Amino acid sequence: MPWLPVGFGLGIVVYFAAEREPVWWVGAALAALAIAAAYRLRASPVGFPVAVGCAAIAMGFATATLKSRLIDHTILLAPAYSVSVSGFVEAREERERSDRIVVHVAVMEAARLAEKPERVRLTVRKGAAPAVGAFISLKARLNPPASPFRPGGYDLARDLYFQRIGATGLALGRIEVLPAPATPGLRLAFATAVEAIRDGIDSRIRAAVKGDAGSIASALITGKRDALSAPVFDAMFISGVGHVLSISGYHMALVAGVVFFIVRAVLALFPALALRYPIKKWAAMAALAAATFYLVLSGAEVATQRSYIMTAVVLIGVMADRATLTMRTIAVAALGVMLIVPEAVIHPSFQMSFAATLALIATYERGIPWIATAPETPLGARIALWGAREITVLAIASLVAGLATTPYAAYHFHRMAPYGVIANLLAMPIISALSMPAGLLALVALPFGFDAPLWRLMGVGIDWMVAVAMWVANLPGAAGHVPAFGVGAMLLATAGLVVICLLRSPLRFAGAGFVVAGCAVAMMAARPDVMVSAGGDVVAVRGADGRLSAAKFASDTLSAREWLAADGDARLPNDRAVAAGFACDPDGCVARLADGAAMAVSRTAAAFADDCTRAILIVTRRGAPADCAATVLDRSTLRSNGAMALTYRNGRFEAMSARPEGIDRPWTRRREVARNTAHSVAATGVPPVSHDATPPQPDIDAEQ
Repeated sequence: MPWLPVGFGLGIVVYFAAEREPVWWVGAALAALAIAAAYRLRASPVGFPVAVGCAAIAMGFATATLKSRLIDHTILLAPAYSVSVSGFVEAREERERSDRIVVHVAVMEAARLAEKPERVRLTVRKGAAPAVGAFISLKARLNPPASPFRPGGYDLARDLYFQRIGATGLALGRIEVLPAPATPGLRLAFATAVEAIRDGIDSRIRAAVKGDAGSIASALITGKRDALSAPVFDAMFISGVGHVLSISGYHMALVAGVVFFIVRAVLALFPALALRYPIKKWAAMAALAAATFYLVLSGAEVATQRSYIMTAVVLIGVMADRATLTMRTIAVAALGVMLIVPEAVIHPSFQMSFAATLALIATYERGIPWIATAPETPLGARIALWGAREITVLAIASLVAGLATTPYAAYHFHRMAPYGVIANLLAMPIISALSMPAGLLALVALPFGFDAPLWRLMGVGIDWMVAVAMWVANLPGAAGHVPAFGVGAMLLATAGLVVICLLRSPLRFAGAGFVVAGCAVAMMAARPDVMVSAGGDVVAVRGADGRLSAAKFASDTLSAREWLAADGDARLPNDRAVAAGFACDPDGCVARLADGAAMAVSRTAAAFADDCTRAILIVTRRGAPADCAATVLDRSTLRSNGAMALTYRNGRFEAMSARPEGIDRPWTRRREVARNTAHSVAATGVPPVSHDATPPQPDIDAEQ
């Protein structure tokens, strides 16, 4: 049973590795044939497990293919200015400097607008976001979903595709809330009701607890964590306590466990009930109801779904008088999540959540069996009394979970948390014993108006956690920066983790070999010599010192930030040392590669006279002369390939692009058509003047 989700997830990975979109009915037919073959071989001791594994892979592939087919929608291909958008607000996010809304479009109008997405995500000025369920009308500037900032990097367009969002952009001018032309659907009505509850609880929390502590308290209860300030957010993840912000098994276990304990304890006070009725099952039913409410209230993210399914399986087992096998529980949870949201498999939340849980269960069941046993000696009882067992278990859990999630944190975020055990030992007992119970009691007291003191008590524990996170994050070497590496290294590490955790024989130690091989492959990953953004506005070159120098000619700082992080470089884009490798004048810039060869960024036509003869590479937004001796990346090349990474070997450049030739997936479709159309679709010659809903300039720059 635990191997089925491994095969299912592998099938989903195969789907996302395809260069072109698979035909959905072929995937479904293959899955049906594999299931039939497994049934036919059910009596074979060797053939049946192999056939079941193949069927699981085929089913994962078919599920992802069918999901993509079912949600197929229109995607904007070129930027558009002054677009009139009307529709229902489906989601609202609060952020530190601005807010963001998702609009289900009813009407979209603009001159020469060929594509009209069903949903758009818009950035608005902080405090200007309408409530979920409101019908609004506004002017917006829309952009196609952004391609990765570097080859192999995070693909926002893919994530937005599976969220059914076809464009992103900015609100321009005022947002008008209008009477709805039609009754919203049942789904939107339910989302509106849930969002109203979340907003009400969030406002009560923030009224009692100010600043970052209030934001974290709201994140723990309602799942709203977008308003957290950047320094505290970074400190929590650098220190290793950032997992608290994602509602997962820890939070779900506390909610269900506290409700189960209280309900059962209260019922046990009445002998007439305790002796005649199954109060344990009643308590499990109440805990399941509380967990379900918490799932809906918190936004139902992937980690929350996984923990809810596992908690539900355990509680249903209590109600049915059945023992719950933890490895089977996590297998059921994984299959449930992948059936509903197969795209979650390639997301860090899914990977880190299940990796940590799998490692903890394997450690608890087979690695350190004394954890689950009661002390049998007077010395053991005294040790347990003083809490040594709990402290040891917490340290082991932090270490195991940290090690299990390290490959995924390094791959996705290019960093590790070497002091995670220290931070968790200092912070988590206070959160568990003080903050979360106080928050649950505050929810119960909220309808009666006595919740404020409990929210403030919750904030005391959170303040302690923030102080620990800031202290640990400032320790020497706390931010473990890791250069980017390929997906092959992560797959090897994943295979090692699965083998170590799922096999029961000594053969499981062979998984360590896979992990070591993954580490070796990651360390041998080549680093590019030149990086170029999709628009050619940011260029980075690796100099003789082995570090990147970057020059930017627009307000794009996100590309440089991503490149530096992927290079394992702790510097920020605004650091003066980052631009030190470029010598610039009004015509452009020149930088030297590690071997002393020159590359140029040509900004004017006059620059080509020198650059074509002296440089081996030219990046320009103009058309280069036909007789230019250098390798040229011009506007059309960058527009078709997106961001590019070039490696200089043996006198020639080897290029990788964010949109390789031949790739045709729904989230990158019709790029050839997009390249042949005008690069900007505008109803007017220039963007309209900003008004009250327009976000601040830094957010406009980031969106561009």
